[in-house]
Amino acid sequence: MTNRFRISGSMAKRLEELGVPPVAVLRRAGLPSGLFDQSKILLTTEEMFALYGAIHELSDDPAIGLKLGSEERIERYNAIGIAALYSRSFRDALNRIARYKLLTCPEEIRVVDRARECAVEFAWLLAEQGEPPALVDTCFAWILTVGRRGIGRGLNPLRVELKRPETNRSLYETHFGCPVRFGARHNQLVFRQGDVAQPFLTHNPDLLELVAPQLEAELIRQLADRSLKEQVKGVLKKLLAGQRPRLEDIARELRVSARTLQRRLLTERITFQNLVEESRREMARHYLLQPSLELNETAYLLGYEDPNSFIRAFHQWEGTSPGQWRSARCPGAAQI
Repeated sequence: MTNRFRISGSMAKRLEELGVPPVAVLRRAGLPSGLFDQSKILLTTEEMFALYGAIHELSDDPAIGLKLGSEERIERYNAIGIAALYSRSFRDALNRIARYKLLTCPEEIRVVDRARECAVEFAWLLAEQGEPPALVDTCFAWILTVGRRGIGRGLNPLRVELKRPETNRSLYETHFGCPVRFGARHNQLVFRQGDVAQPFLTHNPDLLELVAPQLEAELIRQLADRSLKEQVKGVLKKLLAGQRPRLEDIARELRVSARTLQRRLLTERITFQNLVEESRREMARHYLLQPSLELNETAYLLGYEDPNSFIRAFHQWEGTSPGQWRSARCPGAAQI
């Protein structure tokens, strides 16, 4: 996983088209004035949040994030967006986006199936503060744009869940074509399972064959540059939410057999259980720095069956409770 966001070179032009001066945005965000002139634009998570915060502040349009994420011109899509459009189905597109996203930024896209629903969540892995609403809007609008373009008809989610207080309800419900739930525990874009299974009219196996192998090769290269321990922990962190990943699950993600993975771990004198605990401990620290997350949510995201199990584990790791740990680092945060 890279620790920088790679920003599209077309961002400045897109902002100009939407009536937001790029130079003013950079100034408000505290970023270099020549940033958009660079051949490769890389930002930390903090800088990325500042950028979208500035866009929101300088725009008089409450739909600015939705518009940024609703790009229709395919020539402005990056390789991941192209691969998504050429996929067999909406689910295939979502899986490709989630798989390749970590090539370009420290952001994770989670596709969570439950009953008749499929929820899409974005997680900013290195964030130490809440994500800007305009960034969430952009991400959700982008997923919907890919789905609608691929399916070739009006696709509406089952609902949209936003953590922020209610604002501009009619604007969001009109854009997404579904109910919007404000004050939710998570930012989620929730689809019907039947819609996620819809085939893409834009599916093009020949062109996909030109794009996907390059992304796969880059992914494999990045994984090869990481130690086995880092690779396993990276996959564990992605799969932890709501479950306890098995060795077989990790092996499948790494494209090796469970027996091969177990043998490699034994060779390096690493136990799978220790990697699970290390991953949980590292992600627990990350989640506790997010003021909006409650204890039961954090426990769920770490794969614990109940908050008490998480509290006991955290006390063993840190010698204190999750609430005391959070208060020491985020004085303004509520106790949990």
